Amino acid sequence: MNFPDNLKYTKEHEWIKVEGNIGIVGITDFAQKELGDIVYVDIPTVGEVVSKDSVFGTIEAVKTVSDLFCPVTGKVLEFNSALDGSPEKINQDPYGDGWIIKISIDNPEELNSLLSAEEYKKSINL
Repeated sequence: MNFPDNLKYTKEHEWIKVEGNIGIVGITDFAQKELGDIVYVDIPTVGEVVSKDSVFGTIEAVKTVSDLFCPVTGKVLEFNSALDGSPEKINQDPYGDGWIIKISIDNPEELNSLLSAEEYKKSINL
């Protein structure tokens, strides 16, 4: 499994890549493998301010539906529209083409409470 060092992680299996005051958010390689074949992503929060650790959408796999938790507080700026027709991009490339949202980072201090790649690996016993 792959856990890029340039990302921050949540205990709920989301990752965030920081680019200035924008965060690109997705789910980890571990999470997509646990979910199995992803068939749908629902993000009703585009344009809304979402608080850290609150639900910003859901991801549906063949056998389950899982909530997506926001790693930081901010306004959901964009949903990866490529996932509308091809949600399997999350399975194929969770850290690249399978990103889910872009969010403004309203409080950069919140990033300090997220996990490094090493800390995340320990949290999932790898």
